[in-house]
Amino acid sequence: TYAPKLILLDISDINCIRDVAKEILNCYGCVDILINNASMKVKGAVQSISLELDKKIMDANYFGPITLTKAILPNMISRRTGQIVLINSIQGKIGMPFRAAYAASKHAAVGFFDCLRAEMEEFDISVSTVNPTFVCSYYHQPAPGNWEASIWK
Repeated sequence: TYAPKLILLDISDINCIRDVAKEILNCYGCVDILINNASMKVKGAVQSISLELDKKIMDANYFGPITLTKAILPNMISRRTGQIVLINSIQGKIGMPFRAAYAASKHAAVGFFDCLRAEMEEFDISVSTVNPTFVCSYYHQPAPGNWEASIWK
């Protein structure tokens, strides 16, 4: 067994993900199970959500998990074993009003991990996507004009 090690990671900061993955692999040598379970969402009409916020949601919900997965994947492939899990959302299958950025990012993630599942079969790496219905998340009402505070984390 290994002593637990806390490694902080902002999944929306794509630039630091590879370094964190390297740190994990240097510490433990491998990752047997990777569970991608981070998410950001915002509620609002399409016309009221900035493109900047759309991109931040996409970074956290799509580019973050695939960047981390791609950083860990070569180790799993070389060992010909591993499990990758994406905890996603039902909104990755169906869209809802006032959740366009979130649903789009979740749809993209489903597409990526579905393709990955087919590609990893030959390496005996299991890829699963879990799409639960609504989950209670921490949320607080933002001050007017503070879009970043309106993000559910």
